[in-house]
Amino acid sequence: MFDELFVVIAENRRKKYFFSTEERVYMLEELVRPFRKVKIFVWDSLIADFMKQHNARLLIRGARDSIDFAYEFELSLMYKAIDPNIETIIIPADPKYFTIRSSSIKELASFHGDVSSMVSPFVARALKARYEEE
Repeated sequence: MFDELFVVIAENRRKKYFFSTEERVYMLEELVRPFRKVKIFVWDSLIADFMKQHNARLLIRGARDSIDFAYEFELSLMYKAIDPNIETIIIPADPKYFTIRSSSIKELASFHGDVSSMVSPFVARALKARYEEE
């Protein structure tokens, strides 16, 4: 569909992440290794600024439900106000992921539950290892 795809790991200064930036980059690199045209970036400012810097015009976002969609729609309007050249595509999640939230996955993993149907095998192993450390 695209000549290249940029996956941007956004760093929100107000958010506490379960995995460090380095760990998240490493996991994503492992997940996208088969795809030559995928590049991973870390960004700690406005996504619109990232897009300008990399001459990108299309932003792809995912939505699990109508609440996610409403949030993503509002974001798309904000991006358009910042830069009229930015177009946003919102892609609905596969129905099997509609109700899955990262907090639920982490809680299940913390009790040594099976999360293999909810995340990639690589991420499932990373979650298991992290909770075994505690």
